[in-house]
Amino acid sequence: MDDNVNPYTPGSGTPPAELVGRAAQLTAATVLAQRTANGLTTRSPMLSGLRGVGKTVLLNALRGELDGHQWLTVKVEAQVDRDARAVARRQLERGLVAGARSLASRAGRVSGSLKKALSTIGSFSLSVGPITASLDPVKGRADSGVLEFDLSELVSDVTPALAETGAGFAVFVDEIQDLDPTTLTALLTVQHEAAQQKWPFQLFGAGLPSVPSVLADARSYAERQFDYQSIGALSPQDAAEALVGPAREAGVTWHPEALDEVVATSAGYPYFVQEFGAQAWRLAPGPRVITLPDAHLAREAGTEALDAGFFRSRWDRATKAEQRLLRAMAVDGDAPSQMPDLVSRLDRRRQSDLSVARRDLIGKGLVYAPARGELAFTVPHMAAYIRRQHGLD
Repeated sequence: MDDNVNPYTPGSGTPPAELVGRAAQLTAATVLAQRTANGLTTRSPMLSGLRGVGKTVLLNALRGELDGHQWLTVKVEAQVDRDARAVARRQLERGLVAGARSLASRAGRVSGSLKKALSTIGSFSLSVGPITASLDPVKGRADSGVLEFDLSELVSDVTPALAETGAGFAVFVDEIQDLDPTTLTALLTVQHEAAQQKWPFQLFGAGLPSVPSVLADARSYAERQFDYQSIGALSPQDAAEALVGPAREAGVTWHPEALDEVVATSAGYPYFVQEFGAQAWRLAPGPRVITLPDAHLAREAGTEALDAGFFRSRWDRATKAEQRLLRAMAVDGDAPSQMPDLVSRLDRRRQSDLSVARRDLIGKGLVYAPARGELAFTVPHMAAYIRRQHGLD
């Protein structure tokens, strides 16, 4: 069929034509906005899950929900490099300047609290470049250079102006487990202070399954600070709707057997659903139905595409020693591997012999520790890829 109108969109953070299976999280964001408008507080969601389950898409959808309620929102994408702290600060500053300009443009009048808020944002964001007159910075507020202090003053000045209209201020952090320690602790501290002071400030985050422990290590009270939600694969019904819905809009139907085949092949992981759906559409002669033979071809083509990009890009990031550890883990499939088993498989004497490879693989986001003495892949079906492409010792 015509690939120019292919409705399936495999990609990192690319929103699907139809977001399914996440209604509970979107409803929770609406409730949070409504409670804020009523002067009440609630915990913000903290999303965690494997690669490819749609955390970034969902985080962006939650931000869009609060944007619709006239909140001031800023997004930060954490990075792992030596300039991570400076990059995170820059993203905060740029996002605040853009949000403040929008806030000023939609305000019917500039109240005293709004003027103060805009001035504080201007002070916090001076390093971005020239500040417009509407963001005239004020000396002595949010300009110390110490992020924790500056962010606290920023939130304490900005939120009263937003509260006048029943709105709030939210920072969204993607890949939050990689956020530099200074920025992470500052955001957690200010979120904690905001809850105590009843400031309408919320921190939303998304990341790998290690997120709860990373936040708890940064600030012990973080374990009580958020509504932790594990984001997993879609149910078979939701995965089917993610395929059928976009096709229906284009006047195309799925043969039931073809639909079952692609749902099973994808295992409900949203990224895989989009990849196999896109391949089925591309390979089907059409004109108005996707058949079981099309689904079989899509399984082969989709697996090749995932192997060449999604899986290989991660495998290639590992050193030879790390790849040996990944091969040993692949024996257990998608189940967590026990460290004593890995020591035995690699003919080592003690767990400490694997500590460097283990540490570096965790740092690269390729594996995580679901429990003490365990390792698991952060990428679903990574074990099957290793068995297909790289063999097992």
